Amino acid sequence: MSVMLTKFESKSNRVKGLAFHPTQPLLAAALHNGSVQLWNYRMGVLVDRFEEHEGPVRGVAIHPTRALLVTGGDDYKIRVWDLRPQNRRCLFTLHGHLDYVRTVQFHHEMPWILSASDDQTIRIWNSTSRNCIAILTGHSHYVMSAQFHPKEDLIVSTSMDQTVRVWDISGLRKNTPGSGPNNFETFDTFSTVKYVLEGHDRGVNFASFHPSLPLIVSAADDRTIKIWRMSETKAWEVDSCRGHFNNVSNALFHPKHELIVSCGEDKTVRVWDLAKRTAIQTFRREHDRFWVLAAHPTLNLFAAGHDSGLIVFKLERERPAFSVYADTLFYVRDKYVRSYDFNTGSDIGLLSVRKFGSPYVPPRTLSYNPAERAVVVTISSDNGLYELATLPAQTNGEVKDSSVDGKRGTAHSAIFVARNRFAVLQKTNQLIEVRDLSNSVVKTIKPPVQTNEIFYGGTACLILSSTSSVILYDLQQEKVIAELNSPPVKYVTWSSDGQLVALMSKHTVTIANKNFSENSLIHETIRIKSGAWDDSGVFIYSTLNHIKYCLPQGDQGVICTLDNPVYLTRIKGKTAYCLDRSARPRTITFEPTEYRFKLALLRNNHEEILHLIRTSSLIGQSIIAYLQQKGFPEIALHFVQDKNTRFDLAIECGNLDVALETAKTIDRSECWDRLAQQALKQGNHKIVEKAFQQTKNFDRLSFLYMAVGSTEKLSKMQKIADARGDPMSRFHNALYAGDVHNRIAVLRDVGLYSLAYLTAKTNGLEDQAAEILEAAGLTEADVDDVPSFGQSTLKPPPIVTSTQNLNWPLLSGAESFWDRALANGHLDVDGEIPHVDTSGGALSSALDDWAKEEESHDAIDPEEGGWELDADAAETEEQEDEFEDAVDDEDSLGAGAAPGVSETELWVRNSPFAADHVAAGSFESAMQLLNRHFGIINFAPLKPLFLSTYRSSHVYLRLLDLNPDPKIVAQARQRIAAGDRNPRDAVEILYDEFTEFEICAATFTPIYKKSPLVRCPYTDAAYLPELKGKLDPLIELTEIGATATGLPAPR
Repeated sequence: MSVMLTKFESKSNRVKGLAFHPTQPLLAAALHNGSVQLWNYRMGVLVDRFEEHEGPVRGVAIHPTRALLVTGGDDYKIRVWDLRPQNRRCLFTLHGHLDYVRTVQFHHEMPWILSASDDQTIRIWNSTSRNCIAILTGHSHYVMSAQFHPKEDLIVSTSMDQTVRVWDISGLRKNTPGSGPNNFETFDTFSTVKYVLEGHDRGVNFASFHPSLPLIVSAADDRTIKIWRMSETKAWEVDSCRGHFNNVSNALFHPKHELIVSCGEDKTVRVWDLAKRTAIQTFRREHDRFWVLAAHPTLNLFAAGHDSGLIVFKLERERPAFSVYADTLFYVRDKYVRSYDFNTGSDIGLLSVRKFGSPYVPPRTLSYNPAERAVVVTISSDNGLYELATLPAQTNGEVKDSSVDGKRGTAHSAIFVARNRFAVLQKTNQLIEVRDLSNSVVKTIKPPVQTNEIFYGGTACLILSSTSSVILYDLQQEKVIAELNSPPVKYVTWSSDGQLVALMSKHTVTIANKNFSENSLIHETIRIKSGAWDDSGVFIYSTLNHIKYCLPQGDQGVICTLDNPVYLTRIKGKTAYCLDRSARPRTITFEPTEYRFKLALLRNNHEEILHLIRTSSLIGQSIIAYLQQKGFPEIALHFVQDKNTRFDLAIECGNLDVALETAKTIDRSECWDRLAQQALKQGNHKIVEKAFQQTKNFDRLSFLYMAVGSTEKLSKMQKIADARGDPMSRFHNALYAGDVHNRIAVLRDVGLYSLAYLTAKTNGLEDQAAEILEAAGLTEADVDDVPSFGQSTLKPPPIVTSTQNLNWPLLSGAESFWDRALANGHLDVDGEIPHVDTSGGALSSALDDWAKEEESHDAIDPEEGGWELDADAAETEEQEDEFEDAVDDEDSLGAGAAPGVSETELWVRNSPFAADHVAAGSFESAMQLLNRHFGIINFAPLKPLFLSTYRSSHVYLRLLDLNPDPKIVAQARQRIAAGDRNPRDAVEILYDEFTEFEICAATFTPIYKKSPLVRCPYTDAAYLPELKGKLDPLIELTEIGATATGLPAPR
């Protein structure tokens, strides 16, 4: 039998009582310190606690259909609690017992509560009337437990008087006691002792009924578990299970299998074969005695309470073994290999594997070979077995057993790797055996790492899973192709085209391409159960309570919520095919629009984006935030109704019409200011004028009217300035309008007579100059020493063409594709998708010209101004000409008028990689990232690389269309062949060949295993400890031994 699978564990005071919720993942635990805890064992969180009992709480139960909890404790009280999340409280308390209450239980149909007490009585309470309706007397010592029969009107009880009693309570259904005084004689008429079972030598702690058979199991302080059978007239002992070496606290029948589960003060939980009465599994704790067991009514879950908390566990894996080929699912249910047709729903049994391994352990994996119509099945019992069997072409009602012609062997894992080969992993001695279909060993391989699991990795390849990495391994060449750092991988799923693979661990999913050269990592806080690939290349995976999606570059999201875990087998359109925990095929319909929309954005598939917008109802803040984050504000605008968010998006994507519309609705000065700035960038001075008017920014309005040549509006601004009494504004308006008389009047009004006099004199206004002198109390003689100035030439430039009714053509006014398709936030269904010519002819010729230019110039010395991004003036002029040409090309393609956020700014904003920052020209942030990720401190060698990366990132080339020179290819192959023919050691190293070691990359001396060493944070090369803090001589970039974070996962 396989090891018990612990699903949840908590630390607390001693646990004396446990109860599962029948439908929700909740577990109630009664503690010796007087508290009752309510746990969500699936999420691993404490939901609530109830603390009104005084002293230890020993009994706890949850109602099978209602949100009620009952507890009983050493304070002689029974309390009933409301379990609804919004109203968790004690509803009422039942008084009557005269000593500790040991166990409590709800009846499955009637409104009854059963309790057992140290006062030697068993009581039945009506939870509706809140009265005691029966008292069962007869035990002569403490009553340790009492349980209702799951179907019949029976109760089984145990006591320290060494007996087990079965009570008939059928009279209670027909008669209900009156509300008079609690009379023992009255109560006894409704219940009778049917059987008294004697056989234990010490006090009996617990007894329970079998869910379907007339059997009782009891656990006692005589260290035995006894099985009793009942008939209509008598009951007798069938057998005993011996093996515990201290008091047995509890024993239960397994709800689905012919097993008994028990626990005791010998610190063990034991599993017994009901037919053979032998122990088949033992689970031990070091220091904790077990006190109580509980079985989930429908799921394969048990809970055990001990001295320092509780554990929730399963006895076997519930993940069915399955394999998918074309439109058929091959899977194992009830130890039969079955086939399920996804199209027709046909479900047929093909092969029995009931004689394979332990009868209580289901097969762990199944691998299908379509060429030979064969399966290889593994099971974890007996230290791991595999069986190779052929599936019948058709079944005639009789299903053959695999033992007839199957071939078996011992192995931890087994999987087909080719048409006539399968590989098995011998985990104990770390060997991979490649076998043929006759089960003969063809090849034996020692894996390069400590391997825990093997998975299919492509034809003649395996994926090897170790504790900290996963390796793609070529079986024919016996070499490692690639390696990824990863937690232990449990499941592997390949896409239908074999180009992508998903590596699933307990809490992570790694999406990689077929040679592991690109990958992204997703982390989950709860267990990942299964996964399958969508036809479009999106990975869909299930956790304990969700079905989620993961895009190839790492974006993820929730598709739907699950009540119970499922195991995904196939994704087709809007349907998820899966197996439930009982290995029955089922389908789940979901809405794939969200992840298809994101995938279309990722692939720039405009047709798909428009189709999804037209035909679906994509809404929500998550979509809007995603579009903003990915640089698609113009598309996000289509989904937004909130006016503030709508305004922000319109400004970001330069949609002035929508921005103006929403600014009018919001009507706040900061919005008008932002609108004015954006409109000014685009040259739309009409919207600028509207924004300045709304904010009453008179000075800027005046300057705007001067710039556009609107003399009529300038004169209006003069009148407004006069009405406002603002001398500076009056002066500016007079200056803009060329109104000398008004300028002189403003200077006189503010007492600046000298400036007013000079203004009049230089503009030939002698009469006004004389008036100013008189008003200032001066004569001509007083100003004789003032130098004479010539005639003033200050006057506004002549208006050649008035642009007050035209917007300035600072940027192209042509609409972009998204402006047309999503004009004003509403879809224009007639918008056509532009086609951009990506052929390589013109690009290739441009590349040739550029290459000739490069040959005619000397290389740039990085020490001579190499860090400057602007080369020389000639280059700058050429780049500006190229930019103007590019703008013209952009106009011809219908590019948008608004630049929005620059592309290079998005590189810096969205990327955690130094290379992207270099390409964008943000060298400082790139250096900071390199220092943080790899500990690089010397950037001088990187100068030419930085510059070439920056320059090349602003040139668009189709390098894939350019074939390399055949001469260069031939020369490279010759050099490789020469090196292979004449291998030699460049550095002679003396070393001990029997001891594991690494080579110091600086001194070329061996560093033996367990000897101290330091590493380069970039190359991971090993160095002697005395070299820590020095510059890495290998690449001359990083500090040896520096702490670095490494590259982050792509977003």
